[in-house]
Amino acid sequence: MTIGIREDVAYIMLKKISETDSSKGMHTVNFSQTDFAGREITPAEFLGHLDYLNQKQYINAEFSGNAYGNQEDVPDAINPKEVDVRIANTYGASDGPLPHLITFKKAELTDKGRQALADMEANLPESLKKGPAVPIADKDMPFLHKVMLKAGLSEPYDARDLTEVVYRVMRDLMTTEAADRVAAELHEKAMPTDDKALQMEITDLWKDTNPIVGFLSRVRPPWQGPGIFKIDDDRFLFRVANEGGMPPNVDREQVVKAVFSATKDELSKERIDEIASWLPGKVRQLWEEA
Repeated sequence: MTIGIREDVAYIMLKKISETDSSKGMHTVNFSQTDFAGREITPAEFLGHLDYLNQKQYINAEFSGNAYGNQEDVPDAINPKEVDVRIANTYGASDGPLPHLITFKKAELTDKGRQALADMEANLPESLKKGPAVPIADKDMPFLHKVMLKAGLSEPYDARDLTEVVYRVMRDLMTTEAADRVAAELHEKAMPTDDKALQMEITDLWKDTNPIVGFLSRVRPPWQGPGIFKIDDDRFLFRVANEGGMPPNVDREQVVKAVFSATKDELSKERIDEIASWLPGKVRQLWEEA
């Protein structure tokens, strides 16, 4: 079976291996559905890309199992004494992304792979610039995962930081009383995780994890009306792009819309309508479309 090699999928794989390729030595690489959201990649394509990158010496990997995903050829048990790196069974099939675990004895980028990744980062595949190719509409997905997928972000930390900035600008448009009504409805966990840096409720992001910024937002009037502090569409989007450490090649309107969409899933219609009433024209349109 012939598998066409896609630049976007190859980039995601090289990037993920690069992010875990450090001085730690043998380490775990966990590809999940999040990594390929909206890319419509099958298990066979996933394995074929791994095989291609390995054969062409972009990665140095030793893995067991059939590269094209025949279940009978892939082990369904792991010997931890022999396995250092694995791709978790969390993508694609009903019980995960692969028919079975594909196990690695080692995985790292070669010099050729690092150069290829650098070249791709300098000129990203067009499909990656557009974010996921299909809409994400799973209301049961954790909040930060929704933001990641819909904004085309690769890290939950970016989703957290950008969400906080979007919320900050939103609060600056609103009265303290209106902001408090929103906070009262955002008490779900942002994302189930053992990472202490991500253990928070959505309302913590809404109120701002920076205590000084959170305090100032409660004592200032809404930034509405004429004057240099008025938040119009351009200033709203400018602040999101410049205060949040936005990754390169990420579209600011896409980020705002992703945060809006994930937030609306948590709110009552009354709060959704109230927030809309505070937003300027184009930003309000993004809110209503999200």
